[in-house]
Amino acid sequence: MVLIGGTSNAGKSAVAEVVADRLGFDCRSTDGLARHPGRPWPTPGWDVPPHVDEHYRSLTVDELISSVLDHYQRLWPRIEELIAAHADATTGRAGLVLEGSALWPTRVANLTLPHTAAVWLTADESVLSHRIHAAGHYEQRPAPNRYLIDKFLARTVRYQTLMLDAVGRLGLDHIDAGTGRPVEEVAEAVLLASARQGKVGRAAVDTV
Repeated sequence: MVLIGGTSNAGKSAVAEVVADRLGFDCRSTDGLARHPGRPWPTPGWDVPPHVDEHYRSLTVDELISSVLDHYQRLWPRIEELIAAHADATTGRAGLVLEGSALWPTRVANLTLPHTAAVWLTADESVLSHRIHAAGHYEQRPAPNRYLIDKFLARTVRYQTLMLDAVGRLGLDHIDAGTGRPVEEVAEAVLLASARQGKVGRAAVDTV
C-alpha cells in the first residue's frame, strides 16, 4: 500500500498514477468511495448542480473546512477497510496506490498495518491558485462564478495549512510537488520516502 495525501490540486492523481505504474499496483482515489460537493465550476458535459453552488456560496471558509473534514471522518472506516484489505498479503489482492485529501494525517499515522507507506504532497499557494484558476477558466467566468472559485481556492489553501500543521507535529513525510518539478521526479521522491519508512508515514530511525 502506498497512500498519497494532500490538498486539492497538489498533484496527487498524476503522481499516484506514475507510482502505481512503477510498482505494478492498482490506483484508486478516495473520491471514488463517496464524493463531497465537487468543484464549483462546469466541465464538458457537467454543469455545477444547485446544491454545490449553494454549498460554496452560503458557507464561510471555516464552515467549508468543517464540512469537508466531517465528511472525511465519516468516510474513514471505509478507507481503513480498503487499506487493510490490500495491506494484508494473504488476501492475494494486488498492491494499491490510494490517493486523496481524505487521507488525513492524524488518522493515517495511527495505522499499524504491514506493507503500508504514506506521503503527503504540498504545493505553494501561488501554484494552487494558478492550477485552480486554469481548471475553472477563471478569467472567462462572470463575477458570481469567480466568487465560487475563490471560495474553493480559500478552502484548498486552508486545508493545506491545517494538514501541514498535523504532518509537522507527527513527524510525517511530505514532499513539495508544486514548484515545477516533473511528475516523474515527484513520483520517484514518493517511492524513495516510502522505502525508508519504518512506520506508516514516518522514516525509520537508525539505531546502534
